[in-house]
Amino acid sequence: MAIRNIRKNEDPALRKKCREVAKIDDHLLEILNDMAETMYASEGLGLAANQVGILRRLVVVDTGESLYKLINPRIVSSEGSTEVVEGCLSFPDVWGKVPRPEKVTVCALNEEGEKITLAGEGRTASCLCHEIDHLDGVVFTDKVTEFIDE
Repeated sequence: MAIRNIRKNEDPALRKKCREVAKIDDHLLEILNDMAETMYASEGLGLAANQVGILRRLVVVDTGESLYKLINPRIVSSEGSTEVVEGCLSFPDVWGKVPRPEKVTVCALNEEGEKITLAGEGRTASCLCHEIDHLDGVVFTDKVTEFIDE
């Protein structure tokens, strides 16, 4: 495993739409492990593959419940609406209020290639939305309603 460099600010990779993963192999699993190690080393809650320069639909998320390594994640339903304060490893020292659903349901593949469904509420829902946005080239600053000093 290795800690990868996180792309920051206006790096073009952050604006690219990531491609679906067609094949799960050892190299892909190594990327997911590196992403998790990078996220933990940076004290983040989530990380999308394009944040480390890889244009594939991969995210890792850990909001304190469990580490989720998701392949080709997509939000299939959402409920409610709330405003949360978010930051991002790709935008150090930038914080803002962002509208997010209170609950989401995400479908993805796990590391074994099995279809899984993950339900998230609160911080987990916000984090899943944030990371899946990254995969579509959308960064949280695009959605900020008010920047704040944190």
